[in-house]
Amino acid sequence: MNAAPFRLFPVSPRADMDYALLWTSLLLLALGLVMVYSASFAYAENDHLSSAHYLIRHLVFLAIGAICAVTAFQISMEEWQKAAPWLFLAGLLLLALILIPGVGKSINGARRWLNLGAISPQPSELMKLCCVLYVADFAVRKREFMEDFKRAFLPMLAVMALVGALLKMEPDVGALLMMSTLVMGILFMGGLNLWIFLRLAACLLLALPPLIFFSHYIYARILAWLYPQNFIDGSGYQPFHAKLAFGRGGWFGTGLGGGVEKHLYLPEAHTDYLLAVIGEELGFVGLVAVVLLFVLVVRRAFAIGRLCVDLDRLYPALVAMGIGLWFGLQGFINMGVNVNLLPTTGMTLPFMSYGGSSLVVNCLALGILLRVDWENRRLMQRSV
Repeated sequence: MNAAPFRLFPVSPRADMDYALLWTSLLLLALGLVMVYSASFAYAENDHLSSAHYLIRHLVFLAIGAICAVTAFQISMEEWQKAAPWLFLAGLLLLALILIPGVGKSINGARRWLNLGAISPQPSELMKLCCVLYVADFAVRKREFMEDFKRAFLPMLAVMALVGALLKMEPDVGALLMMSTLVMGILFMGGLNLWIFLRLAACLLLALPPLIFFSHYIYARILAWLYPQNFIDGSGYQPFHAKLAFGRGGWFGTGLGGGVEKHLYLPEAHTDYLLAVIGEELGFVGLVAVVLLFVLVVRRAFAIGRLCVDLDRLYPALVAMGIGLWFGLQGFINMGVNVNLLPTTGMTLPFMSYGGSSLVVNCLALGILLRVDWENRRLMQRSV
Protein backbone atom coordinates (compact mmCIF):
# COMPACT_ATOMS: atom_id res chain seq x y z
CA MET A 1 0.00 0.00 0.00
CA ASN A 2 1.05 3.58 -0.61
CA ALA A 3 1.14 5.63 2.59
CA ALA A 4 1.74 8.97 0.86
CA PRO A 5 -1.89 10.25 1.01
CA PHE A 6 -1.74 10.12 4.80
CA ARG A 7 1.50 12.14 5.18
CA LEU A 8 1.98 15.85 5.50
CA PHE A 9 5.77 15.41 5.38
CA PRO A 10 7.79 12.60 3.77
CA VAL A 11 9.37 10.06 6.10
CA SER A 12 13.14 10.21 5.91
CA PRO A 13 14.98 7.06 7.03
CA ARG A 14 17.93 9.28 8.05
CA ALA A 15 15.93 11.10 10.74
CA ASP A 16 15.89 9.67 14.27
CA MET A 17 12.15 10.12 14.74
CA ASP A 18 9.08 11.94 13.45
CA TYR A 19 9.96 15.45 14.58
CA ALA A 20 6.76 16.87 13.06
CA LEU A 21 4.74 14.67 15.42
CA LEU A 22 7.02 15.37 18.38
CA TRP A 23 7.05 19.17 18.04
CA THR A 24 3.34 19.37 17.30
CA SER A 25 2.58 17.38 20.45
CA LEU A 26 4.96 19.55 22.48
CA LEU A 27 3.22 22.67 21.16
CA LEU A 28 -0.14 21.29 22.32
CA LEU A 29 1.31 20.45 25.73
CA ALA A 30 2.89 23.88 26.10
CA LEU A 31 -0.24 25.72 25.02
CA GLY A 32 -2.29 23.54 27.36
CA LEU A 33 0.03 24.43 30.25
CA VAL A 34 -0.41 28.16 29.62
CA MET A 35 -4.17 27.94 29.17
CA VAL A 36 -4.68 25.73 32.25
CA TYR A 37 -3.03 28.43 34.37
CA SER A 38 -5.09 31.15 32.73
CA ALA A 39 -8.32 29.19 33.21
CA SER A 40 -7.68 27.95 36.76
CA PHE A 41 -6.17 30.74 38.86
CA ALA A 42 -9.58 32.26 39.71
CA TYR A 43 -10.88 28.88 40.95
CA ALA A 44 -7.72 28.33 42.99
CA GLU A 45 -7.97 31.73 44.65
CA ASN A 46 -11.68 31.19 45.33
CA ASP A 47 -10.76 28.00 47.20
CA HIS A 48 -8.14 29.96 49.21
CA LEU A 49 -5.27 28.26 47.38
CA SER A 50 -2.26 29.68 45.62
CA SER A 51 -3.15 31.10 42.20
CA ALA A 52 -0.60 28.67 40.73
CA HIS A 53 -2.06 25.62 42.54
CA TYR A 54 -3.44 23.91 39.43
CA LEU A 55 -0.48 25.02 37.34
CA ILE A 56 1.97 23.34 39.71
CA ARG A 57 -0.07 20.13 39.78
CA HIS A 58 -0.33 20.20 35.99
CA LEU A 59 3.47 20.61 35.79
CA VAL A 60 3.95 17.63 38.10
CA PHE A 61 1.67 15.45 35.98
CA LEU A 62 3.41 16.70 32.85
CA ALA A 63 6.77 15.65 34.31
CA ILE A 64 5.37 12.22 35.17
CA GLY A 65 3.93 11.99 31.66
CA ALA A 66 7.32 12.86 30.15
CA ILE A 67 8.98 10.10 32.20
CA CYS A 68 6.28 7.63 31.07
CA ALA A 69 6.72 8.68 27.43
CA VAL A 70 10.50 8.22 27.55
CA THR A 71 10.09 4.86 29.28
CA ALA A 72 7.48 3.70 26.75
CA PHE A 73 9.80 4.71 23.92
CA GLN A 74 12.47 2.32 25.28
CA ILE A 75 10.16 -0.72 25.05
CA SER A 76 9.94 -2.56 21.73
CA MET A 77 6.57 -3.13 20.08
CA GLU A 78 7.19 -6.85 20.36
CA GLU A 79 7.29 -6.48 24.14
CA TRP A 80 4.18 -4.27 24.12
CA GLN A 81 2.36 -6.95 22.16
CA LYS A 82 3.35 -9.66 24.64
CA ALA A 83 2.22 -7.49 27.55
CA ALA A 84 -1.07 -6.36 25.94
CA PRO A 85 -3.35 -9.09 27.43
CA TRP A 86 -1.87 -8.59 30.91
CA LEU A 87 -2.22 -4.82 30.69
CA PHE A 88 -5.85 -5.29 29.67
CA LEU A 89 -6.47 -7.55 32.67
CA ALA A 90 -4.81 -4.99 34.94
CA GLY A 91 -7.10 -2.32 33.52
CA LEU A 92 -10.15 -4.49 34.22
CA LEU A 93 -8.97 -5.03 37.80
CA LEU A 94 -8.60 -1.27 38.34
CA LEU A 95 -12.10 -0.66 36.96
CA ALA A 96 -13.46 -3.26 39.39
CA LEU A 97 -11.56 -1.79 42.36
CA ILE A 98 -13.31 1.56 41.86
CA LEU A 99 -16.63 -0.03 42.77
CA ILE A 100 -15.38 -1.11 46.22
CA PRO A 101 -16.48 1.38 48.93
CA GLY A 102 -13.50 3.22 50.36
CA VAL A 103 -11.29 2.33 47.41
CA GLY A 104 -13.23 4.21 44.75
CA LYS A 105 -13.76 7.96 45.05
CA SER A 106 -17.09 9.55 44.15
CA ILE A 107 -17.30 13.08 42.70
CA ASN A 108 -20.57 14.67 41.53
CA GLY A 109 -22.38 11.35 41.81
CA ALA A 110 -19.88 9.38 39.69
CA ARG A 111 -17.41 6.85 41.08
CA ARG A 112 -14.59 6.99 38.53
CA TRP A 113 -11.45 7.60 40.61
CA LEU A 114 -9.22 5.57 42.90
CA ASN A 115 -8.82 7.09 46.36
CA LEU A 116 -5.04 7.26 46.83
CA GLY A 117 -4.87 10.30 49.07
CA ALA A 118 -3.12 13.20 47.34
CA ILE A 119 -3.84 11.81 43.89
CA SER A 120 -6.97 10.24 42.39
CA PRO A 121 -6.13 8.37 39.17
CA GLN A 122 -8.94 7.58 36.75
CA PRO A 123 -8.58 3.98 35.48
CA SER A 124 -10.88 4.52 32.49
CA GLU A 125 -8.20 6.79 30.95
CA LEU A 126 -5.59 4.04 31.19
CA MET A 127 -8.14 1.53 29.90
CA LYS A 128 -8.36 3.41 26.59
CA LEU A 129 -4.69 2.72 25.93
CA CYS A 130 -5.04 -0.86 27.17
CA CYS A 131 -7.93 -1.34 24.73
CA VAL A 132 -5.84 -0.10 21.82
CA LEU A 133 -2.94 -2.42 22.66
CA TYR A 134 -5.13 -5.44 23.36
CA VAL A 135 -7.56 -5.14 20.44
CA ALA A 136 -4.63 -4.65 18.03
CA ASP A 137 -3.10 -7.89 19.37
CA PHE A 138 -6.47 -9.65 19.10
CA ALA A 139 -6.86 -8.55 15.46
CA VAL A 140 -3.39 -9.86 14.61
CA ARG A 141 -3.98 -13.21 16.31
CA LYS A 142 -7.42 -13.62 14.66
CA ARG A 143 -6.35 -12.25 11.28
CA GLU A 144 -7.25 -15.40 9.34
CA PHE A 145 -10.74 -15.48 10.91
CA MET A 146 -11.76 -11.87 10.20
CA GLU A 147 -14.44 -13.10 7.80
CA ASP A 148 -15.99 -15.27 10.51
CA PHE A 149 -18.36 -13.46 12.91
CA LYS A 150 -18.12 -16.07 15.67
CA ARG A 151 -14.34 -16.23 15.74
CA ALA A 152 -13.58 -12.63 14.82
CA PHE A 153 -15.99 -10.70 16.98
CA LEU A 154 -17.93 -12.73 19.54
CA PRO A 155 -14.90 -13.25 21.86
CA MET A 156 -14.15 -9.52 21.76
CA LEU A 157 -17.84 -8.75 22.28
CA ALA A 158 -17.84 -10.82 25.47
CA VAL A 159 -14.73 -9.06 26.79
CA MET A 160 -16.05 -5.60 25.96
CA ALA A 161 -19.41 -6.45 27.54
CA LEU A 162 -17.53 -6.94 30.83
CA VAL A 163 -15.73 -3.60 30.35
CA GLY A 164 -19.05 -1.96 29.50
CA ALA A 165 -20.74 -3.34 32.61
CA LEU A 166 -17.98 -1.96 34.84
CA LEU A 167 -18.06 1.46 33.15
CA LYS A 168 -21.86 1.59 33.31
CA MET A 169 -21.76 1.04 37.09
CA GLU A 170 -19.43 4.03 37.63
CA PRO A 171 -21.18 5.44 35.51
CA ASP A 172 -18.96 6.60 32.63
CA VAL A 173 -20.98 6.13 29.47
CA GLY A 174 -18.73 8.56 27.57
CA ALA A 175 -15.71 6.30 28.11
CA LEU A 176 -17.84 3.27 27.21
CA LEU A 177 -18.89 4.76 23.87
CA MET A 178 -15.33 5.90 23.24
CA MET A 179 -13.85 2.44 23.84
CA SER A 180 -16.59 0.76 21.80
CA THR A 181 -15.75 3.00 18.87
CA LEU A 182 -12.03 2.30 19.27
CA VAL A 183 -12.62 -1.45 19.30
CA MET A 184 -14.81 -1.29 16.20
CA GLY A 185 -12.34 0.97 14.40
CA ILE A 186 -9.28 -1.15 15.14
CA LEU A 187 -11.06 -4.39 14.19
CA PHE A 188 -12.20 -2.80 10.92
CA MET A 189 -8.68 -1.59 10.13
CA GLY A 190 -7.46 -5.08 11.08
CA GLY A 191 -9.56 -6.65 8.34
CA LEU A 192 -12.99 -7.24 9.89
CA ASN A 193 -15.52 -8.09 7.17
CA LEU A 194 -17.34 -4.95 5.97
CA TRP A 195 -20.83 -6.45 6.29
CA ILE A 196 -20.07 -7.66 9.82
CA PHE A 197 -18.80 -4.19 10.66
CA LEU A 198 -21.91 -2.48 9.27
CA ARG A 199 -24.27 -4.83 11.12
CA LEU A 200 -22.41 -4.31 14.37
CA ALA A 201 -22.45 -0.55 13.87
CA ALA A 202 -26.21 -0.73 13.30
CA CYS A 203 -26.66 -2.77 16.50
CA LEU A 204 -24.61 -0.19 18.41
CA LEU A 205 -26.81 2.62 17.13
CA LEU A 206 -29.96 0.68 18.04
CA ALA A 207 -28.61 0.17 21.56
CA LEU A 208 -28.19 3.91 22.16
CA PRO A 209 -31.89 4.87 22.65
CA PRO A 210 -32.55 2.40 25.50
CA LEU A 211 -29.17 3.26 27.04
CA ILE A 212 -30.15 6.93 27.06
CA PHE A 213 -33.73 6.32 28.22
CA PHE A 214 -32.78 4.10 31.17
CA SER A 215 -29.88 6.31 32.32
CA HIS A 216 -31.33 9.31 34.10
CA TYR A 217 -28.23 11.50 33.99
CA ILE A 218 -27.65 10.79 30.27
CA TYR A 219 -31.28 11.59 29.51
CA ALA A 220 -30.97 14.87 31.42
CA ARG A 221 -27.86 15.83 29.48
CA ILE A 222 -29.53 15.05 26.16
CA LEU A 223 -32.49 17.26 27.09
CA ALA A 224 -30.15 20.07 28.16
CA TRP A 225 -28.33 19.74 24.85
CA LEU A 226 -31.52 19.85 22.80
CA TYR A 227 -33.23 22.58 24.85
CA PRO A 228 -30.44 24.55 26.56
CA GLN A 229 -32.68 27.55 27.13
CA ASN A 230 -34.83 25.45 29.50
CA PHE A 231 -31.90 24.32 31.65
CA ILE A 232 -29.75 27.43 32.04
CA ASP A 233 -29.78 27.08 35.83
CA GLY A 234 -28.99 23.37 35.71
CA SER A 235 -27.30 21.03 33.23
CA GLY A 236 -27.46 23.68 30.49
CA TYR A 237 -25.41 26.17 32.52
CA GLN A 238 -22.01 25.12 31.18
CA PRO A 239 -22.98 25.08 27.47
CA PHE A 240 -24.64 28.49 27.87
CA HIS A 241 -21.55 30.12 29.36
CA ALA A 242 -19.27 28.35 26.87
CA LYS A 243 -21.27 30.04 24.10
CA LEU A 244 -20.79 33.38 25.82
CA ALA A 245 -17.04 32.74 25.95
CA PHE A 246 -16.83 31.96 22.24
CA GLY A 247 -18.98 34.98 21.45
CA ARG A 248 -16.73 37.33 23.43
CA GLY A 249 -13.63 35.94 21.74
CA GLY A 250 -14.52 36.99 18.22
CA TRP A 251 -11.77 36.69 15.63
CA PHE A 252 -8.67 37.45 17.73
CA GLY A 253 -9.85 37.03 21.33
CA THR A 254 -9.70 39.25 24.38
CA GLY A 255 -6.01 38.51 24.88
CA LEU A 256 -4.25 35.93 27.03
CA GLY A 257 -5.58 36.27 30.59
CA GLY A 258 -8.35 38.66 29.54
CA GLY A 259 -11.22 36.19 29.62
CA VAL A 260 -14.29 36.78 31.78
CA GLU A 261 -16.07 33.41 31.87
CA LYS A 262 -13.23 31.68 33.73
CA HIS A 263 -13.91 33.93 36.72
CA LEU A 264 -16.27 31.42 38.35
CA TYR A 265 -18.92 31.71 35.62
CA LEU A 266 -17.88 28.69 33.53
CA PRO A 267 -17.55 25.51 35.66
CA GLU A 268 -14.69 23.12 34.83
CA ALA A 269 -13.04 25.86 32.76
CA HIS A 270 -9.57 24.29 33.11
CA THR A 271 -10.72 20.70 32.42
CA ASP A 272 -13.62 19.85 30.11
CA TYR A 273 -14.22 23.42 28.88
CA LEU A 274 -10.65 24.59 28.33
CA LEU A 275 -11.41 25.11 24.64
CA ALA A 276 -14.03 27.73 25.53
CA VAL A 277 -11.38 29.70 27.43
CA ILE A 278 -9.06 29.39 24.42
CA GLY A 279 -11.86 30.66 22.20
CA GLU A 280 -12.49 33.65 24.46
CA GLU A 281 -8.85 34.66 24.95
CA LEU A 282 -7.27 33.66 21.62
CA GLY A 283 -10.35 33.96 19.43
CA PHE A 284 -11.25 32.12 16.25
CA VAL A 285 -7.64 32.27 15.06
CA GLY A 286 -6.48 30.48 18.21
CA LEU A 287 -9.17 27.82 17.84
CA VAL A 288 -8.17 27.15 14.23
CA ALA A 289 -4.54 26.79 15.31
CA VAL A 290 -5.49 24.21 17.96
CA VAL A 291 -7.64 22.26 15.49
CA LEU A 292 -4.84 22.23 12.90
CA LEU A 293 -2.36 20.96 15.49
CA PHE A 294 -4.70 18.08 16.34
CA VAL A 295 -5.23 17.31 12.66
CA LEU A 296 -1.47 17.11 12.17
CA VAL A 297 -1.03 14.75 15.15
CA VAL A 298 -3.78 12.44 13.89
CA ARG A 299 -2.50 12.45 10.31
CA ARG A 300 1.03 11.68 11.45
CA ALA A 301 -0.29 8.76 13.52
CA PHE A 302 -2.08 7.32 10.49
CA ALA A 303 0.96 7.96 8.27
CA ILE A 304 3.11 5.98 10.71
CA GLY A 305 0.52 3.20 10.73
CA ARG A 306 0.29 3.07 6.95
CA LEU A 307 4.08 2.87 6.68
CA CYS A 308 3.95 -0.09 9.09
CA VAL A 309 1.58 -1.79 6.65
CA ASP A 310 4.09 -1.22 3.84
CA LEU A 311 6.76 -2.79 6.04
CA ASP A 312 4.48 -5.75 6.91
CA ARG A 313 4.19 -4.80 10.60
CA LEU A 314 0.52 -5.31 11.34
CA TYR A 315 0.49 -4.99 15.13
CA PRO A 316 2.41 -1.67 15.26
CA ALA A 317 0.25 -0.44 12.38
CA LEU A 318 -2.98 -1.08 14.28
CA VAL A 319 -1.55 0.43 17.48
CA ALA A 320 -0.45 3.60 15.67
CA MET A 321 -3.74 4.04 13.84
CA GLY A 322 -5.68 3.15 16.98
CA ILE A 323 -3.86 5.89 18.92
CA GLY A 324 -4.55 8.31 16.07
CA LEU A 325 -8.22 7.37 16.10
CA TRP A 326 -8.33 7.83 19.88
CA PHE A 327 -6.72 11.27 19.87
CA GLY A 328 -8.82 12.43 16.93
CA LEU A 329 -12.12 11.13 18.26
CA GLN A 330 -11.64 12.39 21.81
CA GLY A 331 -10.47 15.77 20.55
CA PHE A 332 -13.50 16.02 18.26
CA ILE A 333 -15.90 15.05 21.07
CA ASN A 334 -14.42 17.59 23.49
CA MET A 335 -14.54 20.33 20.88
CA GLY A 336 -18.08 19.34 19.92
CA VAL A 337 -19.19 19.56 23.55
CA ASN A 338 -17.61 22.98 23.96
CA VAL A 339 -19.47 24.43 20.96
CA ASN A 340 -22.67 22.53 21.95
CA LEU A 341 -22.54 20.36 18.85
CA LEU A 342 -22.61 17.33 21.19
CA PRO A 343 -24.08 16.75 24.68
CA THR A 344 -21.78 17.01 27.68
CA THR A 345 -19.62 13.89 28.08
CA GLY A 346 -16.92 14.79 30.61
CA MET A 347 -14.04 14.05 28.20
CA THR A 348 -10.89 16.14 28.39
CA LEU A 349 -9.05 17.71 25.46
CA PRO A 350 -6.00 15.47 24.84
CA PHE A 351 -2.60 16.96 25.79
CA MET A 352 -4.20 20.21 26.96
CA SER A 353 -6.89 19.90 29.64
CA TYR A 354 -6.08 19.73 33.34
CA GLY A 355 -6.35 16.15 34.56
CA GLY A 356 -3.48 13.99 35.69
CA SER A 357 -4.72 10.62 34.43
CA SER A 358 -5.57 11.92 30.98
CA LEU A 359 -2.32 13.86 30.58
CA VAL A 360 -0.06 11.02 31.73
CA VAL A 361 -1.80 8.41 29.57
CA ASN A 362 -1.73 10.72 26.54
CA CYS A 363 2.03 11.14 26.98
CA LEU A 364 2.43 7.39 27.41
CA ALA A 365 0.55 6.78 24.15
CA LEU A 366 2.69 9.40 22.41
CA GLY A 367 5.84 7.58 23.55
CA ILE A 368 4.51 4.32 22.07
CA LEU A 369 3.60 6.08 18.82
CA LEU A 370 7.10 7.55 18.52
CA ARG A 371 8.52 4.08 19.21
CA VAL A 372 6.52 2.64 16.29
CA ASP A 373 7.89 5.38 14.04
CA TRP A 374 11.46 4.83 15.32
CA GLU A 375 11.29 1.11 14.55
CA ASN A 376 9.97 1.90 11.06
CA ARG A 377 12.96 4.15 10.41
CA ARG A 378 15.40 1.54 11.68
CA LEU A 379 13.97 -0.98 9.22
CA MET A 380 14.14 1.55 6.41
CA GLN A 381 17.77 2.37 7.25
CA ARG A 382 18.71 -1.31 6.99
CA SER A 383 17.13 -1.57 3.54
CA VAL A 384 18.89 1.54 2.17
